[in-house]
Order: sequence, then structure tokens, then C-alpha cells
Amino acid sequence: MTAPTDADSALKAKHRAMWALGDYPAVAAEVIPELGTVLAKASGAGPGQRVLDVGAGSGNAAIPAALAGAEVVASDLTPELFDAGRQVAEQRGAKLSWEQADAEALPYATGEFDVVMSCVGIMFAPHHQAAADELVRVCRPGGTIALANWTPQGFIGQMFAVMKPYAAPPPPGAQPPPLWGSEEHVAALFGDRVTDVTTERRTVRVDRFATAEEFRDFFKACYGPTIAVYRNIADQPDKVAALDEALAELGRRNDLGWGAMDWEYLLYTAHRAG
Repeated sequence: MTAPTDADSALKAKHRAMWALGDYPAVAAEVIPELGTVLAKASGAGPGQRVLDVGAGSGNAAIPAALAGAEVVASDLTPELFDAGRQVAEQRGAKLSWEQADAEALPYATGEFDVVMSCVGIMFAPHHQAAADELVRVCRPGGTIALANWTPQGFIGQMFAVMKPYAAPPPPGAQPPPLWGSEEHVAALFGDRVTDVTTERRTVRVDRFATAEEFRDFFKACYGPTIAVYRNIADQPDKVAALDEALAELGRRNDLGWGAMDWEYLLYTAHRAG
């Protein structure tokens, strides 16, 4: 691990602030509640295992892993998300640790964890190779790396493509989050440091929104990246109107016909080699 540069520290501060906007815990709890449980089960987390959830947010995957009997650390760059997670954990009787951590410079020992997982979290670290290197480093040899990430072709990947023309330019070296949902990209990130790789494209059924406009307005109010894009164009009403329509059209295009959508993600599991 190396000391962060001033530019990197500023970027991470910006990311932390973005995810503290709105109400991401509501997104996790109301829109994709089962996704974390799917990942925790796929990771094999259970009694006697030490588990790290990277980009844990409010514990969508960390809490199910803890309920399965594992010793869990939920880590995230944005500790503002932990309060909601602690409340859910207490309600469900789950015991786990909540720790602020940068996915690209994790404050843990090499090989410290039996399972390292991330549920649509690691994908938002701007430097993909650095984040992948850390996942491998803190996982013990033979341990499990388990990830669920939105695909470029799926709904969230499409949403980021819709928002891109209205967003501030990405900082130098930052990569698009949905690349983590590409089998080829993840394979290149991990290389020969993992074995027994399995990848499966799945969908999560989203039936939280009765209309496309309801989806748009919920994300405008609750989802940090969407809020940040709207703030970028707040003084340009024509662009705000255009983005409003583009997001509503995205929702209409993906509506299965009864107010439900299927959002595609890549479920990835592997063992650390060595």
C-alpha cells in the first residue's frame, strides 16, 4: 500500500460525499433487497469464517453473511451509510463490525480473510486494478472472492450510459463502474491469481416502481450518482428536462409490462490461488 496523493485524496472525498447524498440504504432495502442474500450464499460464508464485505454500504450482503454465522467486517468509504445498516442488523439479530475503508487501500493484513465479497460496491472504486489487487491481497490463499456487479448491458449499465452526457468529466484514470460486470474485464483484473472461476449473468426482479417516472424520481432523490449528475446540470433547465425524459424512457423501455423490471448483474466467484 502506498500513501495517497492529494489528487487521490480529493477524489475519494468526492466519492464519499456522493454516496452520502440521498438515501442509498433505501435503494438497497427497497429496490434490490435480495441481491445481498444471493451473494452471501454464493460466497459460502458461514461459521468459522472471517468475511470482509468491501463497499458494504448499509450491509445488504454483510448482514446475511453474519446471520449465516460468519465473523463479518462491513467496510465502506462512506461511513454515513453505517447507521442504517446498524439498525437493520440489530433488528435482525446480526452481529458484525462496521469500519471505514478505501477499497483501493484496505487497512487489513495480507491473507486476513477467508471470504472477500462485494455487492455492487467495489465496482464504484475509480481505479479497477488497484481495487482488484486489494481484494486478492486480503484474501487468504484458497479463500473465496465473490462479487455481484451490474453489467454494462443491463439496466444500471444503460442508466449510466444515459447519464454520461450530463455528468462531469471523470477524473484521469477513472474507469466506468459497469466494466466490473464484464467477464473479460474481471478476468483481466485478476489474471492467474485466482482459480475455480465461475461467472453467471443473472437478473434481479425490481417491482418497486409503478411507473417509469416513479423510478426516475426515486433515483433523483435517493441514488448518489444520479443526484450528482443532476447537480452538475442544475443551472441548465433544458438539460434537466432532457435527462428527465431520457431516464423515464429508460424505465419505459425496460418495463416488463406490469411495473416490473429485470436488472442484469454478473455473479462472480473464485478462489485465490496459492
